[in-house]
Amino acid sequence: MIRTPWRRREEPLDHAELRRLLPAPGDPELSSDRLRGLEEHLMTEIRNRTPDTAPDPLVGPPPAGAPAGDRASRPGRRSGRRPVLVGVAAALALAAAGVAALAGGPGGSGGSENPGRVAAPPAGAVPAPVVQVVRGSTAGLAGAVADISGAAARAELPEPGPGQFLYIRSEVSGLVSWEGSDGKNRSYVDKIHPREVWMSPDGAKGWLLEPHGKGTGRDGITLDDPEGGERTLNSPSHAYLKTLPTDPSLLLEKIYDETRGMGNGPDQQAFGTIGDLLREQVVPPKLAAGLYRAAARIPGVVLVDDSVDAAGRHGIAIARTDESDGSRTEWIFDRETFAYLGERTVQTRDAEGIRAGTVRGHTAVTGRAVVDALKQRPAGSAPGGDRAGAPAAPSAGT
Repeated sequence: MIRTPWRRREEPLDHAELRRLLPAPGDPELSSDRLRGLEEHLMTEIRNRTPDTAPDPLVGPPPAGAPAGDRASRPGRRSGRRPVLVGVAAALALAAAGVAALAGGPGGSGGSENPGRVAAPPAGAVPAPVVQVVRGSTAGLAGAVADISGAAARAELPEPGPGQFLYIRSEVSGLVSWEGSDGKNRSYVDKIHPREVWMSPDGAKGWLLEPHGKGTGRDGITLDDPEGGERTLNSPSHAYLKTLPTDPSLLLEKIYDETRGMGNGPDQQAFGTIGDLLREQVVPPKLAAGLYRAAARIPGVVLVDDSVDAAGRHGIAIARTDESDGSRTEWIFDRETFAYLGERTVQTRDAEGIRAGTVRGHTAVTGRAVVDALKQRPAGSAPGGDRAGAPAAPSAGT
């Protein structure tokens, strides 16, 4: 390679010339789990820097009609998972601006040489569990999907009436990015904590309560969408779900068509979209059965013999690995009833500073019900987000 000796420039810098010499900027596309981890890292650093009584600089009161989603903010699309706080676009913009430097604020002890590092992990974070990665296989997948979809179709689920709200309660934990004062990356996760969501059937009104989460505050945040924007697979309502076809072929065709160009490839995006629909909704029984059958037709989907949800319940799992970062998302089902229990994401190979076997996040759905008012809990639920007794397995198929 020919190197040109450096010479001092006496004339003003020619920016146009400089742009011609530099390579064109890339347009990277990160995985949904990586984006979620970035969002959580940003929120953790801001929370460490900002007193509890101060308004969150990223969240604040949501604007009217602005749902939130942790797979959200794709160009031309509405948010994916409405009840999560920081949009991916905002997270990426802040990351590009160097928001990671906030770690050197109050509470950090990185010292003058490493002002951006903190000596202790974020408040409420614990070391991420590391498990043995169980190999998945297509052997037995068809039979398991038949059992799961059959149970889903027979499920007796709550149906909301006029003025009522769907209530979903879960236990959740997600990855927290942290770099210690020694410069080494370590995988931490939030302590498992309750999450409650109320949604009107049309999606116009809602509330999220996650007091141990990021940015929701102790009283929660509104999910109201008074303008009643267009419903899509990435911003669904219960009423919208009832309009979808239940035939697996038609469902999969619609999913691929509506999510074209999103995520890390069409197959991974299709699998993630189905998972989003199942996690925090009350899906009509025939539609749930169709979604499971559609998922089984996506290339790369396998059956995992054993997985564990956030409540410690074991089950079989329908899973797919995102080849871009090695993270495998597992939908977990009860071995006997084939009820949907929750979801787990496990790192299958060392990547992005995360070692193989690290549990990047997991959830456990512990209740789905219909209630008469916003913020009302079903009978038997304790106030303040605490469970009354052990978690009960949710209805089959959801």
